[in-house]
Order: sequence, then C-alpha cells, then structure tokens
Amino acid sequence: MYLMRVGAVGAERPALRIDDDTYLDVSDHVDDFNEAFFASGGLRRLEALRRDGRLTAEPRPLNGQRIGAPIARPHQILCIGLNYRDHAEETGQAVPAEPIVFTKAPNTLIGPNDPVLLPRGSDKSDWEVELGIVIGSRCRYLPDLNAARDTIAGFVVCNDVSERAFQLERGGQWSKGKSCETFNPCGPYLVTPDEIDDVRSLDLWLDVNGEPRQRGNTATMLFDVYHLVHYLSQFMVLEPGDLINTGTPPGVGMGMNPPVFLRPGDVISLGIGALGAQRQIVAPSR
Repeated sequence: MYLMRVGAVGAERPALRIDDDTYLDVSDHVDDFNEAFFASGGLRRLEALRRDGRLTAEPRPLNGQRIGAPIARPHQILCIGLNYRDHAEETGQAVPAEPIVFTKAPNTLIGPNDPVLLPRGSDKSDWEVELGIVIGSRCRYLPDLNAARDTIAGFVVCNDVSERAFQLERGGQWSKGKSCETFNPCGPYLVTPDEIDDVRSLDLWLDVNGEPRQRGNTATMLFDVYHLVHYLSQFMVLEPGDLINTGTPPGVGMGMNPPVFLRPGDVISLGIGALGAQRQIVAPSR
C-alpha cells in the first residue's frame, strides 16, 4: 500500500494513493496514520479492507491539493550520520565503526512539497536526500535482523535539511543544526515493504535548481535498514510511528569545492526509486 495524507496543515485526511493524480480517502475507517493506528494493527486492518473491497469511497483527483507528511507527528525522529562511505569521505570525516546516532525535533516534519524556511542567522543550510524508516510496533532489545524486519511499517523519502554552522561550529551538537523549523520534508507516501523489491537497492537523487547534486543507492549504506532498527532497539524503545532517517549519499553542499549552500528562491527536487519525489522552494524564515 501507498499511504498518504491530503489536506491543509493540521487538517490532513488519511488516504491511499491510486496513482500520481488520484487518491482514495479512508477517513471513514482511519482517524490518522499516527502512533495509535500503527500500534493497533491498523496496517493489517486497512489492507484487509482494501483486499475485500470494503473501501467504498470514490477515488478523488488531487487537483493541486496539498500533500502532507504521510505520518502524523512521530514520537521521535532518529537520524544516522555518515552512513555512506563516500559521504563521510567528502566531508573529511572518518568512516564510522558503529552507527552515529542523533535526534531531530519531531516538529520539523512537513509535507514533501512544503516550503523549506532558512533559519534566522543561517548562511550554511544544506540538503540531504535520505531513506526514512517508519516503525510499525513498539520494540526494544530486538533479538535479530528478522525481528527488525518485522517491526517496519514502511519506507518514506526524507530531506534531512541541515544548517552546517549550527551543526558543526556551535559546540558540536548536531541536533541544533538539524531541528530548525521545516527541516524534515517527508513523503509523499509511506510505502509498505511488500511494494518494494529490495529496499537495499534503491536509487536516491537530489537536484538543486535543476542541477544534479546527489546520486546514490542504498546498496552502498554502511549499515542497512534492518541493522539500524536492530541496533537502535538495543539502546532505546522504538515506538509505533517513529521515523528513522538513515543517512545520505555524497553530493551535499558542504562537500563541494567551494561549498555551496541554500539561498531563498532555490528549488530542491529529490526522490527515491518507487517511493516518490518531493519539491521544495526555499524561503527566508518567517
């Protein structure tokens, strides 16, 4: 299934994607794609309704309606740093022996095509296309990779927007450069694992103003998605609806010579394989 949320900020309705231009409103059956939905087996119920033909609403055209993030605000957004060897090398940092973990404020989550706002005082805001994992059930101390696989609800496209000066030049706290308003565009869909041939072989891409910037494939991750979920569960409790950003391939602005960063009016386009694409216009902070 391809889960999406359609509507104005704060009034999104849960839906299923039919094609790029059409969706099926499922708000008669689902309150929202939130922690309660995932924790109560909502994915299984929704799939059963779809399989049995019990979703009787008429398909609707998008007609330019806003697409929200495909999940409601998560309990936490966990992020993995330097998870592609060539990205670590382009930034001049050592390839990690274990996943580098940091957090991002949950209220950074926005829709895939919402504006990205440059924070006040920013002159080094950067782009990062990333595969996101959505957790489907509460878990802790997972015993193996198969258990990790079973707890994943689906996958999403994320742009882990980052203010490099805040991240690297203001006391070494990465979260300060990651948690600015609008810094986690997500979607357009949550794609369930059965819809993906191999999540460990997905192409990632990102352009700025039509110029190619990032090209990569999840096959070159240092730590794959199942390893990451298993690893994180050894240190913390993962809640239904939590989002994990799994790292970015090379081509970020910080790694260019000379470095290039986002400016008002820039257009960021990005996507991952069958997970869909995003487009954001960069704007100054309100």
